[in-house]
Amino acid sequence: MAAIVNHTSLFSLVFAILGLSSICLIEAQKGGFSVELIHRDSPKSPLYNPLETTFNRVTNAVRRSFNRVHRFKPTSVSTKVADVDIIVDSGEYLMNISIGTPAFDIVAIADTGSDLIWTQCMPCSQCFKQDAPLFDPSESSTYKTFSCSASQCENLEGNSCSSDNSCQYSVSYGDNSFSIGDLAADTLTLPSTTGRPVAVPNTVIGCGHNNDGTFDEKTSGIIGLGGGDVSLISQLGTSIAGKFSYCLLPISQTGESSNMNFGSNAIVSGNGVVSTPMTKQFPPTFYFLTLEAVSVGSNRINFTGSSFGTDEGNIIIDSGTTLTLFPEDFYSELESTVSSQIKATRVDGPEGLSLCYDAQTDFAVPNITIHFTDADVRLQPLNTFVLVSDTVACFTFSPVQDLAIYGNLAQMNFLVGYDTNKQTVSFKPTDCSSKHHISSGVVRVCLWASGHFFLPLVYLCLFQICFIVLMIF
Repeated sequence: MAAIVNHTSLFSLVFAILGLSSICLIEAQKGGFSVELIHRDSPKSPLYNPLETTFNRVTNAVRRSFNRVHRFKPTSVSTKVADVDIIVDSGEYLMNISIGTPAFDIVAIADTGSDLIWTQCMPCSQCFKQDAPLFDPSESSTYKTFSCSASQCENLEGNSCSSDNSCQYSVSYGDNSFSIGDLAADTLTLPSTTGRPVAVPNTVIGCGHNNDGTFDEKTSGIIGLGGGDVSLISQLGTSIAGKFSYCLLPISQTGESSNMNFGSNAIVSGNGVVSTPMTKQFPPTFYFLTLEAVSVGSNRINFTGSSFGTDEGNIIIDSGTTLTLFPEDFYSELESTVSSQIKATRVDGPEGLSLCYDAQTDFAVPNITIHFTDADVRLQPLNTFVLVSDTVACFTFSPVQDLAIYGNLAQMNFLVGYDTNKQTVSFKPTDCSSKHHISSGVVRVCLWASGHFFLPLVYLCLFQICFIVLMIF
């Protein structure tokens, strides 16, 4: 009888260990995961050109910043979100995702200025040249189209109905590029860097059968990360508690990958965190903040507003725009103040960057602070000046008519967190080359277990933590 009791106890122990192991894994993945963000100029990117110099890459990024401005102009936004004026090659970051069952890999532009997730599909009546194979929906057991009466179709701006009563989407861009196809649902799989891949069933996607324009042949479509109903963020919804964040590496480290975090992994907390409210405006795709002023040293320059507004919601934060752009009058005063505090030789830089210096000798950069409502974000020199060549460094802010956009150079080495439920954006100065900013939910669960169970479970949890850390690094 004693032997039976021992076996039962052993079985219970094993069951408890396996159960707690599952708890640890679930806590690490349920609503909390991270994906790789690949800069388009990284060697990991299919867009990488090894023949380009630093000057070429910065010049191209500047050009894309000004091209991208077209999507944000209120005059180019019609009553239909699908008609927003967008330049399609202007995204700076890529994501690897999979669609369908079995999973079909695609590389797409990750875009906080777009909503719909779409890719080119077979059969294709008109497709732009694409190096990778096209997604064939007939090969996916989980693919399904929407009828015209489906709520997903009725809520989509720019929808139409085909002769067989299936819902059609249409997106057009400012350079006359476009994508037209079936509005559908399928399983979207995200290759998590912090655990197993995360599958999201019944994700609304666009399956493009008629696409043309200036799309790059190295990519397959767009992953919309905006605030609209059909964006990846909105569709993940309650499973990530409306939270996502990213930590963008400095431009000098584009050979490495940045991270985008979701759910519990996206929580921004601790010393140095500041938060500012988002403002809901049209179109809902964009993330609007309120800029009150910019300080250069002790000189505070009050922001008088942009075409987005003079008070609340007067600036857009956008990871796809490289430069920070301000209305011409405000920028002129800002540049004058910055230049008055720099003792160095001014030189010419790429078109669009008007404040450049000879970088062959070191020069001191003034402290610049961005004053959002309730949040003062103090920038580092890497946020405010960029080397465009071995000998020239330029100011990362630039003038544009009437608009205000907070670009990605100003966000580098900050953990930037969006909470769409609380409608806030948070900033925390962070070394983005370190992975320690990822949430430690699994550690919290295992510490709880150590206080409620017994030593073998603690060992198991420590093993589980080490396993996850190994996967992260």
